[in-house]
Amino acid sequence: MPVFSLDPEQTAWCAELRALAARRLRPLAEQGEPGRVNRELLAVLGELGLLERLFTCGALDLCLLRESLAQGCTEAETALALQGLGTYPLVLAGTEAQRARWLPEVGAGRAVAAFALSEPGAGSDAAALSLRAVPDGRGDAGGWLLTGEKRWISNAPEADFYTVFARTGGGAGARGVTAFLVPSGRPGLTGSAIEMLAPHPVGALAFDAVPVTRADVLGEVDHGFRVAMDTLNLFRPSVGAFAVGMAQTALDAAVRHTATRTAFGGPLSGLQAVSHQVAEVATRIGAARLLVYAAACAYDTGAPDVPARSAMAKLYATETAQFAVDTAVQLHGARALQRGHPLEHLYREVRAPRIYEGASEVQRTIIAKELYRSADNSPQEER
Repeated sequence: MPVFSLDPEQTAWCAELRALAARRLRPLAEQGEPGRVNRELLAVLGELGLLERLFTCGALDLCLLRESLAQGCTEAETALALQGLGTYPLVLAGTEAQRARWLPEVGAGRAVAAFALSEPGAGSDAAALSLRAVPDGRGDAGGWLLTGEKRWISNAPEADFYTVFARTGGGAGARGVTAFLVPSGRPGLTGSAIEMLAPHPVGALAFDAVPVTRADVLGEVDHGFRVAMDTLNLFRPSVGAFAVGMAQTALDAAVRHTATRTAFGGPLSGLQAVSHQVAEVATRIGAARLLVYAAACAYDTGAPDVPARSAMAKLYATETAQFAVDTAVQLHGARALQRGHPLEHLYREVRAPRIYEGASEVQRTIIAKELYRSADNSPQEER
């Protein structure tokens, strides 16, 4: 499929999702308590089959899903995305028993998942993990005891299970990291909420000799960092899609407002300073959307440059969304900052995607690293 167009079926599906989000999901989101998991909203996402679709859809479908929901209800989009992020390591590397236990529960909206990678000293530098998995002393038949902390974990401390990345080997950086599936009821695992700008829960987890066994391992021992990176390579473009959805909502609001708001003897849209700002926002959104779709198609086709494309998509789309929302607020004036205004809501929501799943600076580092790696592997020109 060309990355610059959608077929009629995809276009119709996106329109249906936007309408569904506005009509059915937004009222449920508005009834939820900020900073808490909205389990009623998750149950409806499960009833609609959207959570189960996370396990089977490709990257492009995931992007279309997130972009469309974001235009109608950002809380529903975020609830769905966090379920996907926390569960995808299980889809990617879980055993049959693990999948049978948890995937039906997540798909129905009954179980809440969380992706536990970040630590107090390992945010942008994810390879600097210090959570330790120490052998429990029972040899090959035994397991490990997890000791340390995780922080800035979405859905913590309310999740029913966590995909946890801990250091099992002695290697530095990405070496010796193992992914574990840890149910919330394990002895020694405690959590606390962190008050954040985000409407969904974000918290810290403390591991005090939490027992895990080989049945809890996701993938292979000492190779869990690849599970984390493969998950992020899928979800980074879809963060960009979420951002594009927010940006489009801001643009639509700006166009409506400037077309009807009168000042200086006519509509604001008649002022070149205003119309050119709207045109700039629309152009950037168009470019961001193309980057997101291209990255998603690269992932779906197994292209070798997925890390760079994913990083570009997330970087440009999230930066564009910030610009679009800020411009829309400026064009609306003080009314856009009134509590409860749709743009006031977006203004709070749009900041976090530039940080989570790799800050903008991290994405630039990834892009540069991939560029130089390609240059090192290319034939040298004769001089």
